[in-house]
Amino acid sequence: MRKGTWLLLLSLVGSALDAQERAQDRRRWLGAGQQVSDDPRRVPESPAPKGPDGVTVLRGGRIFDGTGAPARPGTLVLQRNKVLQVLEASSTNWPRDARVIDVTGKTVMPGLIDLHTHLSYIEPPISTDENPTDPDAALRAAERLRFFIESGITSVRDVASVGNVPFVLKRWVARNAIPGPRVFAAGQLLTARGGHGADGTLVKVDGSVIERTGPLEWRLAVRDLFARGADVIKVASHFSRDEIRAAIDEAHALGLKVTCDCETSYIQVAVEEGVDMIEHPLPRTDETIRLMAQKGVEADPTVYVYTYFFGRFGGGYFGSTSRRFAFGDSANVQVLKRMKDAGIVMGIGTDLIVDWFRSLPLPYINELKYFTQVGYTVPEALIAATRTNAKLLDMDDRLGTLEPGKLADVLVVNGRPDEQLDDLAKVDVVIRDGWVVVEGGKVVVPRHTPTPAPPNWRPKP
Repeated sequence: MRKGTWLLLLSLVGSALDAQERAQDRRRWLGAGQQVSDDPRRVPESPAPKGPDGVTVLRGGRIFDGTGAPARPGTLVLQRNKVLQVLEASSTNWPRDARVIDVTGKTVMPGLIDLHTHLSYIEPPISTDENPTDPDAALRAAERLRFFIESGITSVRDVASVGNVPFVLKRWVARNAIPGPRVFAAGQLLTARGGHGADGTLVKVDGSVIERTGPLEWRLAVRDLFARGADVIKVASHFSRDEIRAAIDEAHALGLKVTCDCETSYIQVAVEEGVDMIEHPLPRTDETIRLMAQKGVEADPTVYVYTYFFGRFGGGYFGSTSRRFAFGDSANVQVLKRMKDAGIVMGIGTDLIVDWFRSLPLPYINELKYFTQVGYTVPEALIAATRTNAKLLDMDDRLGTLEPGKLADVLVVNGRPDEQLDDLAKVDVVIRDGWVVVEGGKVVVPRHTPTPAPPNWRPKP
């Protein structure tokens, strides 16, 4: 092997160039007021306007803004894809040509966020005609997007899907070409050979997992995912300490957070090496929880999906070498409570695999109810679903609250969800990026405006 090649390999195995402790540290290089993409990648963009023309007004409702303030009567004013202002209920200080939507008696709040989705997951029965590169994967995912947006979920984080499907969907939603929530995508799940998702389970079948061996391959996998469009890096045990360290080091150097589907001692290793978030309520020691709190490692518990899983599959998680431990509903709730008591920041994710998305919005509401079961108030649970989830997405400067300058992702509920979580099922209006995408509880697909043909293309009279 030539000297230059060896030097390249050594540089890759070592610390990444300009490595930093946190992904967000990279942003110090951005200029003040510089327009960048509305995702954690923060790619510079031209200052072209976004969202629909004009002003949209939600008048007469009660505003739950997600900041921690109690709900109050008020009017929300949106301009293009941003929140312009939150007015007193008596004010009519908006342009005469604004579109006014009467939301009297309803609650206006930030759009919900789901931190754990798999948009292209195969539904049973599995067809042998489908393969990981089949366009059917994209259509499956597009159908799921409709269920999420109908449920008032305006952002989803996809943490393992087929190939480039989530990246493509992200672009189509951003153009408002298909109805759905914003997509923040990890791409594929990175694990070691035979690790979670690559241990003979369905995930390996559907092509949403990549297996790599050694720190160099893990580092290169992170670079590849970033180059394809990743907003976050998702890793899973099993892994070596060198492998997880390389992935975290590389992701942070590129400006991305790392979340880990790991369990038992692997959680401890990931936390020690600087991971940003741990998925699921899987077993961990009190020492690991203490270290998570000390290092500011966040959590996406996804408790309810296991309740669903145990009930549907006979009380256990069978056949997986990455689930070799005892756990169940009571143990999972205890992990949730121990993390809350330790002061760990936690968000809301559903992890709805196969056909479970068809139960929405119930799984999302039940996840919130688990949070109230361990001591969150109802408003605090809603803040976890909005403001906190935005923080965990690394998007809290743009999403999660109804404040001037934030992106116009808004949910209108025919009820008082800050008092009664079940009212979240009463979705009336959903606005994503300033576009009204659900109205009267139904997805809105406006009629297209025909593009005029050139005069010389018209038939002669």
